[in-house]
Amino acid sequence: MKTRNYFFALALSAMSLGTIDANAQDKFFKAVGSPHMPKVEVAWNRYYTYEGLVDVMQKIAKAHPNLAKIQSIGKSYEGRDIMTLTITDFSAGKDTDKPAMWIDGNIHSNEIQGAEFALYAAWYLTEMHADTEFIQELLVDKTFYITPTINPDARNDFFLKPNNANTPRSGMMVLDNDGDGLAGEDRMDDLDGDGHITMMIRKSPTGRYIKDPLDPRRLITVGPDQVGEYEMLGQEGIDNDGDGEVNDDGVGYYDPNRDWGWNWQPDYIQRGALRYPFSLPENRSVMEFVMSHPNIAGAQSYHNYGGLILRGPGAEEDVNTYNREDIRIYDAIAKKGEEMMPGYKYITVYKDMYTVFGGELDWFYGNRGIFTYSNELMISYLYFHQNAGRGNQDEQLKVDQLLTFGDAFVDWKTYQHPQFGEIEIGGFKKTFGRAHPGFLMEQDAHRNSAFTIFHAYHTPKLSVIDVKEEDMGGGLKAITATIFNERMMPTHSSQDMKHKIERPDFVSISGAKVVAGFVVEDEDFKKFKEQKDSPERIAVENIPGMSAVKVKWIVSSASNYSITVDSAKGGKASWKK
Repeated sequence: MKTRNYFFALALSAMSLGTIDANAQDKFFKAVGSPHMPKVEVAWNRYYTYEGLVDVMQKIAKAHPNLAKIQSIGKSYEGRDIMTLTITDFSAGKDTDKPAMWIDGNIHSNEIQGAEFALYAAWYLTEMHADTEFIQELLVDKTFYITPTINPDARNDFFLKPNNANTPRSGMMVLDNDGDGLAGEDRMDDLDGDGHITMMIRKSPTGRYIKDPLDPRRLITVGPDQVGEYEMLGQEGIDNDGDGEVNDDGVGYYDPNRDWGWNWQPDYIQRGALRYPFSLPENRSVMEFVMSHPNIAGAQSYHNYGGLILRGPGAEEDVNTYNREDIRIYDAIAKKGEEMMPGYKYITVYKDMYTVFGGELDWFYGNRGIFTYSNELMISYLYFHQNAGRGNQDEQLKVDQLLTFGDAFVDWKTYQHPQFGEIEIGGFKKTFGRAHPGFLMEQDAHRNSAFTIFHAYHTPKLSVIDVKEEDMGGGLKAITATIFNERMMPTHSSQDMKHKIERPDFVSISGAKVVAGFVVEDEDFKKFKEQKDSPERIAVENIPGMSAVKVKWIVSSASNYSITVDSAKGGKASWKK
């Protein structure tokens, strides 16, 4: 009977949506862990422009009005809305009353797949909600704020204008990178008009390269006693400003991930910092949103490349900022992430990569006390389950031969260059290498989203348990309540507590006449810390993860009283007699 009712409900749903025919249940069979006949059909084997992302976001919000709302949190440099989805079960309470997870991507414009991965999380949570008890409970308890791209201008530039895999890295302010006084005059020239800035070679009697007879895509360096045929001219382009260099003005070499107001350093110390912290309107919009949402307890940013789960600090000077207690939590969550994402490795930025001043990771944790990771998406391990390393040409050519069938490479073709004469243009496309090929996207998006869901699950979950009453005589009664945090993360990180970033947690009793209120420091040895002001509302410094705190009131009268907990990052909980 249950099965018949289930398929009957699916049929009714299909007819009401008008997108699936009456016999749809005979055409599809649910795969474990994936939405069955989703309300919003999205192909996760392709990339979306800014407009494409917003279109999917709007469809999610329209299809799931009780779970998703869309809003602009600010404007980009060119005036595009920075669109954010709020995902939660709104019928179970306001989004701001629940512990929240922030997810963003695409801060660097060429690190494109972060946007799709962030959006996948929103789509998956909403589409799986109806049939998955875990997600139903998760969205009752938690909120997700998901901003797929926080660099929308440069995202579109990457897709719609000529670029290679590494450009543009930043945003849309055009700077004079070569100092010739002609900002942007020597940008990117797509000589063959295919949208990809590849490489230029030219036949030369002094050339040191030949084409591989077995694979003409590959250039081979000849030995000292051999005669070469080609010389390398660099990337495709023209010297438009007459300074002797091709494509030397990028779209503004500033780095949005050096713009955040934590240990920010000027450009002469770290290139890309621009003028001052939060010079960029996009980052400033994110900062203002986060500052106005103290319920954000966890955060995830998506970058590429490397198959890495990163935590701060970005600079060695901040090594003492990350308290040992918090590092234990970081380690526990990220080690689970290594299991969930084969090939990915958990590391620390400054120690295992390079120094970053003014990075997003450190601002979220240092300024707001938010447990934050940055995942470097894509790793060559995903191709053949071997780690050849980024930029390994042999592997890339093998991938293009066996898995993408020539679609990743622009074959060499002749071109009459106005400065170099007859040349050949060819090489890998801009969307290959750092970015996932289509056939790898959905699996990796799912694994990364599962990691962020695991992280969000372990933001605090509070409950009021073990309420006890004790008759003290003289018309007085003692009421003791235990506030339990069922998850790994505390209501206040060590960084938060050290700098008193967020207000205390409040445990209140109503329906009782309170004489005195205490935090129970050691019940066995009768150690109590009295709160003399407003004892009915006890301020608690922190509720540790997987642990509890106790409070105690002395009351002169109490009948049908209730106890409530109000924590900025831990949400709300209540108990009623």
